[in-house]
Amino acid sequence: DFHFTASRHHSTNNIQTLQCRPPALDYTMKSSSDDASQSSEEQSDQERQNVSQNDQERPRKKMKSSQQGSHLSTVPLELATTTSSTQKGKKQPVIVLLDQASLETVKNRRGIYELLNCDDHRELCKTKLRKDPNLFRPDILHQELLALLDSPLNKAGLLRVYIATTKKVLIEVNPSIRIPRTYKRFAGLMVQLLHKMKIKAGNDSTTLLKIIKNPFSSHLPPGTRCYGFSCEGTLYSPIALAKTVVPLEPDTTGNTPPTCFVVGAMSTGHITIEDHPYIEKMISISSYPLSGAAAASRLMGGIEHHWGIV
Repeated sequence: DFHFTASRHHSTNNIQTLQCRPPALDYTMKSSSDDASQSSEEQSDQERQNVSQNDQERPRKKMKSSQQGSHLSTVPLELATTTSSTQKGKKQPVIVLLDQASLETVKNRRGIYELLNCDDHRELCKTKLRKDPNLFRPDILHQELLALLDSPLNKAGLLRVYIATTKKVLIEVNPSIRIPRTYKRFAGLMVQLLHKMKIKAGNDSTTLLKIIKNPFSSHLPPGTRCYGFSCEGTLYSPIALAKTVVPLEPDTTGNTPPTCFVVGAMSTGHITIEDHPYIEKMISISSYPLSGAAAASRLMGGIEHHWGIV
């Protein structure tokens, strides 16, 4: 019996030892899994740090590129790009006066000021003003300004433009202005000019349009030779006119007086010497009656051909 109990006791101890072994195995497995998890967490932390470093470096590159390109957007939208105007600014420009332009404002029923024209205010012109509606044509001035300011002569910095209205308002035009392409925007610009007396660029202090004092002759350099455009004047071709009245090349010494041309901006009629006593001679640029924009384009083309401006 004693031997049986001892062997039994010995077998139970073996069973207990066998039962105690698995926890040790589990402990080692847990420790190995913990080490693996720690190593994986360390790897993930390193990856996060690398990603964060990359994220921190990327915005710096973008900021550098944005800082490098920030100085490119300083040119106002209202100014035209004239590349050679700074180089040829000392040369004597050609002066053009757009005379008898119809620029008047009227207040509509909503209390908003508009530019008086024959299309929108026909009944007002007949009943209240008692004038012919066809006399109010500000679109003619718009077309002439586009023809003059878009010419290569103006982009070369060799043109100065003035406007004289039927109400004796004298306007000086900056050669670097970009006239609105649509009539509606042009009309709003003219209303703003007549009420505020000047218009400046949006992002700059440059004055684009301003009302100056009369008479026009006081703004001409001494010795300026003036010519008026009329269908009744002496007929010239554009190139022959440029060779006759314009110097051989733009003057830089100041010895040769500049040339001024007076072009009408009205729907009917023509320029007269009685209105402009400083005009030396009346000339015509075609044997057919032309619009003001067409006459201005032919004049600019002749001068550009004469001076070799392409």
